[in-house]
Amino acid sequence: MNPANGETEKMRVLMTIDAVGGVWRYAVDLARALKDVGIDWVFLGLGPAPSKQQRQEAERIGKLVWHEAPLDWMAGSEDGLSSIADVIMQLAAREGIDLLHLNLPSQAAALDADLPVVAVSHSCVPTWFAAVRGSAPPDGWAWHHAANRRGFDRASVVVAPSRSHAAALERTYGPIADLNVVYNASGQAKRTLEKKQIALAIGRWWDEGKNGAVLDAAAGLTRTPITMIGPDTGPGGENLQIRHAWHLGSLQHRKAMMWLHQASILVSPSIYEPFGLAALEGACRGAALVLSDIDTYRELWDGAALFVPPTDAEAIARAIEQLAADHDQRALLAANALARASEFTSARQAGAMQRLYRHALASDDQLSIAG
Repeated sequence: MNPANGETEKMRVLMTIDAVGGVWRYAVDLARALKDVGIDWVFLGLGPAPSKQQRQEAERIGKLVWHEAPLDWMAGSEDGLSSIADVIMQLAAREGIDLLHLNLPSQAAALDADLPVVAVSHSCVPTWFAAVRGSAPPDGWAWHHAANRRGFDRASVVVAPSRSHAAALERTYGPIADLNVVYNASGQAKRTLEKKQIALAIGRWWDEGKNGAVLDAAAGLTRTPITMIGPDTGPGGENLQIRHAWHLGSLQHRKAMMWLHQASILVSPSIYEPFGLAALEGACRGAALVLSDIDTYRELWDGAALFVPPTDAEAIARAIEQLAADHDQRALLAANALARASEFTSARQAGAMQRLYRHALASDDQLSIAG
């Protein structure tokens, strides 16, 4: 059923997916919500293979096909992506696909299929370099700009998860036609365990944009334990040495959420964050938020979080100690964050994406008639 008007949708969608970062959570949660309104799913996985649990999760929602072609940020050159367009088009033809939902715009760059394309930019190499290094990508990465630009131009609809990221895209690539903002979502928590004096952080800590080194330094300055969940080694051999925080490594999503249920504080010191799902998941589970003072977090959480300069380990430590010592402030911030989190529901996200799918289909039909 359409969440807005009760209309049943009949559509078969191919969605690209990866098992490395937050795209997995985004994809399966969105697909699960839209499966309930009648959309059939085929997932095309790219990059490193999923775990057994991830594979089972996806296969409960739709058909999963895995291809070992790299994700664009893992490719040494654009030539490494040369097979992706053919793989997408062949699978779409075989499965009777009505629409392509591509979670990397570069995947649309070489498409020659007569199908509508919704391209979602969760992040990209050029905007990462702009935020983290303050520069354009170096020569070995410069090809990403051209590939993404062609992907935006090929797409029927482009989606960003925040106004801040949409603005960063247009600063980097110039105007993008039919650029829309659809906020990410998280299922609302059903229960909260007794809170403990834990400051929890979740991220891919090998990614410099997550700013794990500064958080680990803050852990050496605070009496309140800082617990970090997430990998410290990346698929390309990137590594962060975590010396002061308690590092639990990678956990299944369910286990990570159990830790969030118990954490009184959720910390995210990211320098680059197009949305920041961990902050939302923490807010949904009653944690007070300590967030880096960046545009995205101000957009989403202003008035509902304590903001800190992301490069200042002492400021991060002071903010954590302040909330740990002040129950009333911590409770107020947690309540404000929970209220704000209620705006980022799966139903709202699914309804918005469903409307954009229809818009993409209608736009494609008009182009076909005009052609």
